[in-house]
Order: sequence, then C-alpha cells, then structure tokens
Amino acid sequence: MSDPLAELIALLRPSRVVGKSISGAGRWGVRYSPFGYPGFCVVTDGACLLHVDGVDPLHLQAGDFVFLPATPGFVLSGFEPVEPEPGDPVAIEGQSLELRHGSLDGEPDVRMLGGYFVFDSPDTALLVALLPPVVHVRGEDRLGVLVRLLREEALQSRLGRDLILTRLVEVLLIEALRAAPGETAPAGLLRGLADERLALSIREMHRDPSRAWTVEQLAKSAALSRSAYFQRFTRAVGMPPMEYLLAWRMAIAKDILDRQDLVIEKVAERVGYSSASTFSTAFNRYVGRSPSGYARERRRLRACVA
Repeated sequence: MSDPLAELIALLRPSRVVGKSISGAGRWGVRYSPFGYPGFCVVTDGACLLHVDGVDPLHLQAGDFVFLPATPGFVLSGFEPVEPEPGDPVAIEGQSLELRHGSLDGEPDVRMLGGYFVFDSPDTALLVALLPPVVHVRGEDRLGVLVRLLREEALQSRLGRDLILTRLVEVLLIEALRAAPGETAPAGLLRGLADERLALSIREMHRDPSRAWTVEQLAKSAALSRSAYFQRFTRAVGMPPMEYLLAWRMAIAKDILDRQDLVIEKVAERVGYSSASTFSTAFNRYVGRSPSGYARERRRLRACVA
C-alpha cells in the first residue's frame, strides 16, 4: 500500500537540517520575518509562547514539536509582555554556543532546538499546498530522540555523516506528520488521510498516478457516491480530487525532469498523459514554463551551485 506522507517527503528530497539551541529567561521575545525554508522547533525544557502570523498563539511546553511548512513571520517569547527584538536565523547559524534571550543569569525558563529544513527539490510549495500552516505535535518522545540524534550527528565529522543526517531528517518529518492530529487539522493532506474513506482514494492516486482516474472511480474506491465523495474530499483536503491528482502528477513530473534525462514522451506517460503535447500544455499551464524549459533551468541552477 502506498504511503502518501512518505512519498511527499521523499519527493522533496530533504538533504539536511540546520538547528540551533535556544533558551530564554525572564522578559524576552524575538520576532522572525517570513523565511525561505520550512522551519521547526522542539521544546526540551520549560515553556514559552509561539505566535505565528495569522494563527492563534500556542503555549509550548517540554516535548512539543512544531513544524512550519512555509515559515511565515512569527514571535517566540516568554510569558511577560515585551516588545520583541528582531531575529535573523541565517546570521546565527554559524554560532556554536546556545543562543540566549532575556536574562543571562541563572537557569533559563525554556530550552529548545529551533531551525529549518533544507530540501534538494525546488517544489517546497507542495508542503504549503497540502499541509496546515502550523503542525503542532505534543507528547511524542520519539521526536525528541530524533532531534537529539540529528544535533549530535551534525556536530561530528564521522564517516557516513551526510547520509545519516538525510535519513534522520526524512524520519523526523514523517514522524511529525503522522503524529499530528489530522481530524482537527485545517483542510489539507493530513485531514484527508485522517478520514478512512478518503485515505483509500488518496492512496490509490499515489499508487497509480498514471491511471486515467475519474471522480466516479475514486468515489467507488472510497465507497461513497460521486457527489458525497466530491464534497467530502474538497472539504477535507481543501481542493477537489482531480485538482489534488493534478498537483501530485505535476510534482512527480518536476522531480523526474529535475533528476532524470528522459524524453518528454516518457515523462508524460509516467504521469498519465497520452501525448507529449497534452502533457506539455498542462505542465506549462500549471508550472508557468514548458517541461524542457523547466529542465534546462534546473540544470543551470545545479551547475551554478556546483
């Protein structure tokens, strides 16, 4: 059986995690502007407030894990009213010591590991489209263990370090997403997978994305009528079933074009299009450039990085 969450993470190709030990005491607060990478925070001791722009404030406590697919602007603070200071995650990345906010004396009120994930895939917008703006997980000890392993491995230079970090990042993301409360999540993939009926059809789309699916066929796999299935899927996932299928097909196509040297006809076949021209038209409409133009752009970017 296909696993949409695992496939989503694998398609994004997480390569590394940048983490920083953070603590705070007394009156403190820091504001971060919208950031270009998916961010995370795990609280190891104490408690604090997290206020993500456009979302109700969260009272974080030890053991909490937060994942921000788009990392909008947010404020991290203690519980006393304060004018937050500006923070820059890039500027503090190279610092080896713990970043301390507020009073420098005595034990901190909170300790956490905060940072962001780096993906090799350029398609991180897929996270934003399919996941809620804030994924908050509480009471999952496994996440804390994984984060500690990541931090320890990142600080060493042992053989196989990069491979281990990549695999740990993948496991961490999957653990966080599957532990999140899907039934109460905003519309998105987590909520869709929490619905047993809808999950069956989503897995079918992921199992065979090249099949010429219809809403009727997907509704049958979910044991629902066409109209009931369409309404239920759209309400839970935040988009109609065929729009979700299109987004997944285009994500697969971009991944193939980015990593494999295949003719357009073969790419079209893998994602369910009967001809290269039909696929190219759909890809251009969805992505904003032709498949060949997208592939050339990705090759140029990789050459610049190298």
